[in-house]
Amino acid sequence: MTTPLSTADELADTVKVLAFDIFGTVVDWHGSIVREMQALHPAVDGDAFAIAWRSGYQPAMARVMRGEQGWTRIDALHRGILDEILPKFGLAHLTEAERWHLNHVWQRLAPWADSVAGLTQLKSRFTITTLSNGNISLLTHMAKRAGLPWDCILSAEVFRAYKPHPNTYLGVARTFDLEPAQVALVATHHDDLEAARACGLRTIYVERPLELGAARPKDGTPQPGNDLHTSSILDLAQRLGC
Repeated sequence: MTTPLSTADELADTVKVLAFDIFGTVVDWHGSIVREMQALHPAVDGDAFAIAWRSGYQPAMARVMRGEQGWTRIDALHRGILDEILPKFGLAHLTEAERWHLNHVWQRLAPWADSVAGLTQLKSRFTITTLSNGNISLLTHMAKRAGLPWDCILSAEVFRAYKPHPNTYLGVARTFDLEPAQVALVATHHDDLEAARACGLRTIYVERPLELGAARPKDGTPQPGNDLHTSSILDLAQRLGC
């Protein structure tokens, strides 16, 4: 009698490409921004600043997707949000050069402690790619600085659609000439995974309890529908036999 494969074994046998969400899943945006503010503007509440900056992200993308403004790279959206929140934190006096430098903190985000090692292990068996709303230059500079070993950098910029638009998820499969079920999205956001699953991709959740900072621990309870629930990218590599 043949013993059924576990979900992890079945994924390892059928999935060819692992597509990774980046902000929160692979890199620590909150902690990185807090540290940047502590270094540059120590009088500012870095935690509140990081949350305020990130809170403008979804509304800014929604304006583009509704057609209220033309296609806009995430670097430019981040800059628009930054200019809006600086006066609220007493930083309206920042020069253009200072604003430019601060806005590019998104290219300097630090990876989670397990990310580089986990991705390196996964790369030995799978093609690993980004699938982020971040633009190509942002993701490329981030990867160079953090040592993220991507085989490919795919971005919303390539598909002219932000996640969770189906074109982003299906675009990965088309790029690699694969069926959607041969691609797995790896993310720490259930809405991202749900949208990918609706397009036929496999889905893998990674716990990142501190994504929003220690004061806002995330609930990492496994959710139905995901193919795997993992504690880290290293855990994922081990589960998939890498």
